[in-house]
Amino acid sequence: MEINEAKKRISELTEILEKANHNYYDLDSPTLEDDEYDAFMSELRGLERDFPELLSESSPSQRVGGSAQNTFEKVNHAVQMASLQDVFSEDEVEAFFERAFEAGAREFTVEPKIDGLSVSLEYENGVLVRGSTRGDGFVGENITANLKTIRSVPLKLSESIPFLEVRGEVYMPKDSFAKLCEMQEKNGEPLPKNPRNAAAGSLRQKDSRITAERGLDIFCFNVQQVSGIEFKTHSESLEYLIKQGFKVIPDYRVCKTLDDILDRIHEIGQMRLSLPFDIDGAVVKVNDLSIRTEIGATAKTPKWAVAFKYPPEEKETTLNSIDINVGRTGALTPVAIFDTVQLAGTSVSRAVLHNQDYISEKDIRVGDRIVVRKAGDIIPEVVRSVSHAENSEPFVIPRVCPVCNSEAVRDEDDAVIRCGNINCPAQILHSIEHFASRSAMNIDGLGEAIVEQLINADLVHTVADLYTLDIQDLTALERFGQKSAENLLSAIEKSKQNELPKLIYALGIRGIGGRAALLCEKFGDMDSIMSASEEDISSIDGFGEVLAKNVYTAMREPHMTELINRLKELGLNMKYESKKVSDKLSGLTFVITGTLPTLKRDQAKEMIEQRGGKCSGSVSKKTNYVLAGEEAGSKLTKANELGITVISEEQFFEMIGE
Repeated sequence: MEINEAKKRISELTEILEKANHNYYDLDSPTLEDDEYDAFMSELRGLERDFPELLSESSPSQRVGGSAQNTFEKVNHAVQMASLQDVFSEDEVEAFFERAFEAGAREFTVEPKIDGLSVSLEYENGVLVRGSTRGDGFVGENITANLKTIRSVPLKLSESIPFLEVRGEVYMPKDSFAKLCEMQEKNGEPLPKNPRNAAAGSLRQKDSRITAERGLDIFCFNVQQVSGIEFKTHSESLEYLIKQGFKVIPDYRVCKTLDDILDRIHEIGQMRLSLPFDIDGAVVKVNDLSIRTEIGATAKTPKWAVAFKYPPEEKETTLNSIDINVGRTGALTPVAIFDTVQLAGTSVSRAVLHNQDYISEKDIRVGDRIVVRKAGDIIPEVVRSVSHAENSEPFVIPRVCPVCNSEAVRDEDDAVIRCGNINCPAQILHSIEHFASRSAMNIDGLGEAIVEQLINADLVHTVADLYTLDIQDLTALERFGQKSAENLLSAIEKSKQNELPKLIYALGIRGIGGRAALLCEKFGDMDSIMSASEEDISSIDGFGEVLAKNVYTAMREPHMTELINRLKELGLNMKYESKKVSDKLSGLTFVITGTLPTLKRDQAKEMIEQRGGKCSGSVSKKTNYVLAGEEAGSKLTKANELGITVISEEQFFEMIGE
């Protein structure tokens, strides 16, 4: 094929694929079958491979890059990406309306407030040249490669306008969030708290291919800058964006009276649970752009807009029973079982009641009419008891384990009641699950269902038994083939070489968590940890008396000693190779908050501890530095109130000399 012929065919394929993307992702009206789409894309990539000089950055083939080297360099926003002033009552909306009306505003737009991550998209001559996060409103991060993976982000506009900057909200649809949770649960990974956090984490993946798998989407809601065209109203600018191929904020409405605005806010509130994406409010904006300029802004928020926040949805239902679950450490956790209600778009019939004190304080009894809600629209919780059933009695957690019938005793140090039987089947099940989890020994493929099979087949009684399994043991189990058995045995064998802190964490000592590395740093190997005195352990920075006692006691329990000795004989690593780099941060206490540009929190924590520093979960007068990222919340506020130095990730790198 000659180059001119290839150029013509690439143009045809580009038009076909762009139209298909727009119909599928923006209009929800697919025009191509999946195999047809894949065939056209394969042909395009083949031509671009044969004629690399014809490859354009705006080609549909460039949606998913192959690079895992996103660097997230800083981007200075020419126009501040300000946050909105939140209001929570109709009176506050009315006050805003009156102020804007006095300034000359006669039209307002009312839009759903998408619960996602705000980004900027910049186009030169109609081509996407840069995408960035909001950051602190003035400085964000370059995430162009990851934004290109979102199919509804136009790579090329319908018109070759000189310059256009658009602000949008990247979000994770509810069905994409459900799929991600299902996948991460299967992989033993921590589940994201909500779709918004999942979207934020997905956009900061260093490998854009991972971002592409997350099913993100975007709604654009504002023109930040434009050259070559002028708009008089906000609604006019949104109509223009639609013509350019953008997916704009859905079902925005132009209102002229306060009653119209409040009616629209109520309508959005009523439909919020039926939407395929999360919203956390409704935004009211002055429509006339010239009047917006006259009204102006504060240092943080525009005065020409407010965000009305909806209160958490609450439902009344009947509490039918309180079940008791037994966890890895023997903790008896009460769970409320009630008549199913719809909350935040899902069916809910159970909620954790935490402990006896929680139940007693709220006087929750079986048969009660109770009020339930989802904390943060995610976690079900019982808010209060409305009324007691006739002849009801206060609920008391039984002092007998419901699984093994052993005595259950309340801890002296907290409100938890525990089963004291270390051979309790429930504890064994959850302890093996914990041992195999990603944060612990990371044994891929060893999920809850397989652990149950192993226990029921009498193959595993402790975690040490995992290392004595053979191919015949596994292939004899239902739905276990040769290949899956080999893969699991390989993962178990590989875990023997894990670093000692992972093993310490996997043993499930109460409260140890991420402090396992500090313990290993102090003592160097398992034998030294087992023989350490309570006083020696408590001398570690970050270990108080309670945690030191937990470690000391655990290491002297006969079953723990026996287990560790077995694991040692089976070849697991019992020595620690120090990762300490320097004492540069010795004596300094850090608090990490918000989402950092390139580091995950546990990575930042590890870097601090490797240099002798200490990390705390809360801000106090003893805190030296708060390492803050995007969307930092109350910890940042408290740091500012106490006058504690707040540093960015970049300043942190400078501090440690990297």
